[in-house]
Amino acid sequence: MSAFSKRDTKIYNRFRRFCLWLTCNLCFGSYIKLMYNYNVEGKENIPSDERFIVAANHISGRDPFLLPFALNLPIAFMAKEELFEKFFSRTLMDFCGAFAVRRDKVEVSTIKTALNIKNTNWMLGLFPQGTRDSSQKVEKITKGFASFAKATKTGILPVGIIGSDEKPKWPFCTKLTVKIGKMIPYSDDIDDMMRQWCSTISELTGKEYVLE
Repeated sequence: MSAFSKRDTKIYNRFRRFCLWLTCNLCFGSYIKLMYNYNVEGKENIPSDERFIVAANHISGRDPFLLPFALNLPIAFMAKEELFEKFFSRTLMDFCGAFAVRRDKVEVSTIKTALNIKNTNWMLGLFPQGTRDSSQKVEKITKGFASFAKATKTGILPVGIIGSDEKPKWPFCTKLTVKIGKMIPYSDDIDDMMRQWCSTISELTGKEYVLE
């Protein structure tokens, strides 16, 4: 078990929120606005009075830094434990509130961290694909992320990312769009929540997302 897989509520303090803002909004956000034709759609779908899980498609390493900027929210992302093995990436992940997860199974410590995050003013963020995939048809969307919705009894905010996998050659020329879908309310029928997520992301991105 990684030392960064279990995170207490005290971790998500003003210092880390400032680090997240500095990294995602000031530094990364400035780069995005300069180099991309950047647009966010569906901000009205972000609830203002409830906790939720941000679940987005994953097409680029930029995505975990893009979403806190686009949604203007503190989001604690799950990150593969390999990212915590090297000093630079470990420090960056730590300062931005991310926590380590194993790809092969969901550990109890990971569930506890998700529950702890729900008791803060941060949102839990995850990528149901598990890894980056920018193909037209993304298969084998795992149901593992349903365990977090079930454990926290939290609805899911689906977010579609289009264009973050494109490297801009000139300022303002490469299109980058973040589309925020309507909330998927929590339900005891987890399979239905997952089907709704796949359907919504497919509609938002124009690509096909299929459960395994």
